[in-house]
Amino acid sequence: MKMSGAMWAEKYRPQSLEEMVNQSEIVSRLKRFVEERNLPHLLFVGPAGVGKTTAILALARDLYGPTYRNFILELNASDERGIDTIREKVKLFARTAPISGEVPFKILIMDEADSLTAPAQHALRRIMEIYTKTCRFCLIGNYSESIIEPIQSRCSIFRFNPLGEEDMRRWLRSIASKEGVKLLEEGLLAICEASKGDMRKAINLLQAAAAVRGGVVDDTAIYSVLGKTSPRRVREMINLGLKGEFIEAREVLRSLLVDEGMAAEDILRMVYSEIIRMNIPEEWKIRLSDAVGEVDYRLTQGSRPEIQLSALLAKLALAGKEMAR
Repeated sequence: MKMSGAMWAEKYRPQSLEEMVNQSEIVSRLKRFVEERNLPHLLFVGPAGVGKTTAILALARDLYGPTYRNFILELNASDERGIDTIREKVKLFARTAPISGEVPFKILIMDEADSLTAPAQHALRRIMEIYTKTCRFCLIGNYSESIIEPIQSRCSIFRFNPLGEEDMRRWLRSIASKEGVKLLEEGLLAICEASKGDMRKAINLLQAAAAVRGGVVDDTAIYSVLGKTSPRRVREMINLGLKGEFIEAREVLRSLLVDEGMAAEDILRMVYSEIIRMNIPEEWKIRLSDAVGEVDYRLTQGSRPEIQLSALLAKLALAGKEMAR
């Protein structure tokens, strides 16, 4: 099967609440709103790419049917964050009832609502009060703290969490299968690690890597797209250090710093992640994490990166000897 040229994140966006991945408790409550043909003002908060905008669009489609676009207005508050937008576009849309349909109200979707200025939020609060009969508001943002309390008190608040890895894996495998992409296990793991629960980022990574490597996605393809080195090289360096092969480990370190141009902070972050995953006694994870923290502090104070990371490798070599006893 040939890969399509469309953006996969949009192509495979769930079309109904039934198709939503994860967020089961939230989806269950939203389905009840659809069944009752009624809903309160909504406030969706959570990190990027976890289904906030998808959820309200799916709800609207389930509520209004195929012509749902006639009953909604989408605005992005980061582009139109001032009070004039609220007084003009929002008020004009909110005060007019839908021309036809079983549902007596429309839905205004305000994405990145936490970017609205304070005066705009106060104006919005008043409009939400006045035009409740003809319009419901769905405000979407990353942080509820940036939304004024009077608006929060008028909304049902839904907190979206990053997607679980199993749900992400299932969805990514499904997309890869439909697009004729060979998604290797190490590639899938790399996507999940890089996206950290952000499904949109995960799908975009899959599409970009598939294009780069001709439909085969492994961890090398993913880290190539990200402009980062595969953790395999860092893992190799750590293992050499733990085996006491300090000179060889230092050569890998120099290659990462000089040949591949990695920042010392990025290497240190990857070392820490690998140490946490390693199958070693808990006590040594604590000791080595403390050593990483010490190097991290020294780097912030302006110490030379190569010397500090070499010192960390020396500690790994000493730790490896003690663990082998």
